[in-house]
Amino acid sequence: MKLAIVTNKNILNYQEVLVSIKDSLNKVGLEYDVLSVDSLKSGYDFVCSVGGDGTMLKTSRFYSKTSTPVMGINLGRLGFLSLILPDDVSNLGSIIKNKKYTLRDRMMLSSEHCFALNDFVIKGHSSARTSKFKLYINDILVSDYIADGIIVATPTGSTAYGLSAGGPILHPGFDAMVIVPICAHTMTARPIVVPAKEVIRIESADELLDLSCDGQITVQEIRQVVIKSSEYKAKLAFPEDYKFYKVMRNKLHWGISPVSE
Repeated sequence: MKLAIVTNKNILNYQEVLVSIKDSLNKVGLEYDVLSVDSLKSGYDFVCSVGGDGTMLKTSRFYSKTSTPVMGINLGRLGFLSLILPDDVSNLGSIIKNKKYTLRDRMMLSSEHCFALNDFVIKGHSSARTSKFKLYINDILVSDYIADGIIVATPTGSTAYGLSAGGPILHPGFDAMVIVPICAHTMTARPIVVPAKEVIRIESADELLDLSCDGQITVQEIRQVVIKSSEYKAKLAFPEDYKFYKVMRNKLHWGISPVSE
C-alpha cells in the first residue's frame, strides 16, 4: 500500500503536523510520498490531505479520476470535509493500515470548462452590477433572474456558498443538484433542487459570464455554462463513526440554542 501526503504551504502549522503524520505511518511500515497540493500526481492507493477544506477540494478533484480514497486532516477553520484533527494523527497509521474508516462516494459537477465537488458559481463579467440570467433545464426555459449570480451546487456543496446564499442543505447521499440565485431582485426567486440526471444551462441576456469552480478555478468571458453530473465521483474517507447529521450539528452549530452571557 502506497500513500501520498498532500500538503499546502499556505497553511501555517502544517510542518509540525506533518512530522506527527510521518511518525505514525512509519510505526506501521506504510510507504508514502509527500506532495504539494500544487504538484499532485497519481499512482497511490490512499491519500491524506493536510490543510483545510480548500486543500481537500483540490485534492479530491484530482484523485476522483482514479477513484483513490482521500482523507482530510483539518488544519483550517470549518473542516466540513476534513474531519481528522491534529490531535488524532498519532493513530493515523493504524487507522489506514487496518482500514478503520468509512468510504463515501460524492457526486461532482462537470462543464466543458472544469468540474467541481462543491459548486459552480456563475456571475456576469461586470461584477460591479447585477446581471440578467436565463436558466434552462433540459433545454426548457425555467426562469429569468436579475441577480448577482447563480450557484449550482452538489449535496456536498450545499453546506458551503449555497447555504450562505439561502439554499437548502442536501444530504450527501442524494444524487441531486441545487440551484440558488444570489441576491435576486424578486421575492419569487427561490432555490430549486433537481435530479442529477438533468442538464442545466445558464445564459446571460446582456453580457458575458464568469464561472468559478469550487472557488479555485475561474473561467472568464464565456457565453453560456452547461452543467451536468460528472462521470467522476470523489471518494472520501471519514472516521468510522462518521454521521452526516452529527457533523452538521457540530460544524454548523445546527439547532443549538444561543448561550446567554
